[in-house]
Amino acid sequence: MKARVTILLLAAGVGAAGCNAAANSPSNGGNGGNGDGPSIVLVTPNPVGVNDFLKLAVKGVEDAAAAHEGTQNVYQSTDPASIQQNVAAAVRDKPDVIVAVGFNFADVLAQQAEQHPDQQFLFVDSCTEKPYPNVTCAVFREYEGVYLAGAEAGLLTKTGKVGAVVAVDAPQFHRYSDPFGLGAQKVRADATLSPLFIGGANPFNDPGRAKELTATLAGQGVDYVMGAASASGNLGVFEAAKEHGIFAFGVDANQCPASPGVVVDNVIKRTDVVIADGVTAILDGKRGETRSYGVKEDGISLTGLQPDVAASKCVIADHADVLAQVEKLRDEITSGTIAIDDPAAA
Repeated sequence: MKARVTILLLAAGVGAAGCNAAANSPSNGGNGGNGDGPSIVLVTPNPVGVNDFLKLAVKGVEDAAAAHEGTQNVYQSTDPASIQQNVAAAVRDKPDVIVAVGFNFADVLAQQAEQHPDQQFLFVDSCTEKPYPNVTCAVFREYEGVYLAGAEAGLLTKTGKVGAVVAVDAPQFHRYSDPFGLGAQKVRADATLSPLFIGGANPFNDPGRAKELTATLAGQGVDYVMGAASASGNLGVFEAAKEHGIFAFGVDANQCPASPGVVVDNVIKRTDVVIADGVTAILDGKRGETRSYGVKEDGISLTGLQPDVAASKCVIADHADVLAQVEKLRDEITSGTIAIDDPAAA
C-alpha cells in the first residue's frame, strides 16, 4: 500500500495554524496532485518568489510527486528562526521525505535527524557535519560548470584577463573562482585569473561591495567576471559590468534576463533533477548516503548548453562557435577524459 505524499507550504514568520492556511493557497503553490504516493515536504531557506534556484526546487518536488502519484506543498522560510519552525512543523507531519535546500539547514537537520531517527531527510546543496542514517545528502560539483564557464571566458576575452567576485574566501567558495581560471587557461594558455572576495558581515547580500570589486577588476583590464555573490550580490556585479563595458557570468539559475547584453552565461544547479532523483533513491531504500551531481548526472550545466538557449537572453547565444567548443569539453568531463579537482577537497 502506498503512503501519502505531502509537501507543505508555509508563509514565513507565521505560526503553524497560519502555515496550514498558506499551504492551501493556490498563490503559494497549493497542493500539486491528489495521488496516494509517498509523502514529501520541501522546506526552503527563503521565500520562493522570483528565485529561480528555489523555483527549480519546487519543480523537483512536483516532479517527484508526479512520478510517485502523490501531492506536494512547500514550507517557505525567511530567517533562521522560521527555518527551525518550519522543519519542526514538517517533522510533526511525519512525511516520508523532508527535503531541505541550502547550507542554512545543517544544524537544524542534524538535531531533528538525531531526535527523529525514523524520519527521512534529503539535504540538498550541503550536508550535515556528522553522517546520519536518515539524512541523504545531495551535493553539487559546481566546479565542473565553473570550469566550462571559464572556457567560454577564455575563448571570448580580448585582454586575456578574467576575474571572479566571490562571496567568501573559503575552500567551498573557491569552487567558483579557481576552476574559472583553469577553464580559461585550457583554451587560452596565457589567460590569468584575478579573484576578489566580498567578505564582511553580509557577504551574500552586499551588492554595493560586489559592484565595487567588479569595478576594480575592470580597472585592471579584466573583461570577463564570474559573479558568485548570491542573487543580491550578483546584481552589483552585473551593474558594474554594464557601466564598465565588460561581461559577467551568473550562477544557480538563468540570470541573463536581469541584465541582457551583460551576462554571458550561467552555471546552473539543476535542483529539480537532484531532488527528483534523491527522493526516488530514498524511497527505493538508498538512504543515508551522499550523492554527488555534476555535469555527467545533469546536476550541473550551463544555460548555454540547454535546449532553450536561443530564448535565454544570454550573450553566449550569439556565439555558436564557442558553444560548440564548450560542448566538446563538457563531453570530455562526462567521459572522464578531463578531471577537475575540487578546490574544497581536503
